[in-house]
Order: sequence, then C-alpha cells, then structure tokens
Amino acid sequence: MKKIALAMLFAGVSMMAADGKALSAKCVACHGASFEKVALGKSAVVKGQSAAAIEAALKGYKAGTLNKAGMGALMKGQVAAMSDADIKAIASYVAGIK
Repeated sequence: MKKIALAMLFAGVSMMAADGKALSAKCVACHGASFEKVALGKSAVVKGQSAAAIEAALKGYKAGTLNKAGMGALMKGQVAAMSDADIKAIASYVAGIK
C-alpha cells in the first residue's frame, strides 16, 4: 500500500512540474519558435545561451534590475506572473533547443 501511495505522489508531483515548452509559448512571437530571432530588433538571440544565463536574465527582468537594450519594462511584464519554477523550466527548455 505504501508503494502505491508513493507512486501516486510521485506521479502527481511530476504532473505539476512546470512545462518549459508550454510556458515559453508566449515568448515565440518575439524570439521565434527556436529562440533564434533578435526580438524587436533589439535583444540578443537567446538560442545557444546556457540555462543559468537565461534564468538569471529572466529573474533580473522580473525583479526590475535588468534593462538590456531598453527591454526591461516589456520583459518585466512578460515574466511578472512566472514563478521561480516556471523560469527554471523555460530556461532549461530553451537552453536545450538545438
């Protein structure tokens, strides 16, 4: 019985884990489907950056402490509702795009 309960708990936690691909869907309009675009002609290409760099940038935008190429206010609005887990999931997903 304990094994079943643990299996159900693990399955529930796995299902609740943030889905980086789904969470990044709103990003593709500016950054491109493979994050290969220079967003709005201003940003650096995100594809090829490490997960740590992407996560740090998103957290900086969320905190309002980052304003690369004047995109701080726009990006702050985009990431404001994201949790740390959401940000980590997006960073991991985008860093893994080949």
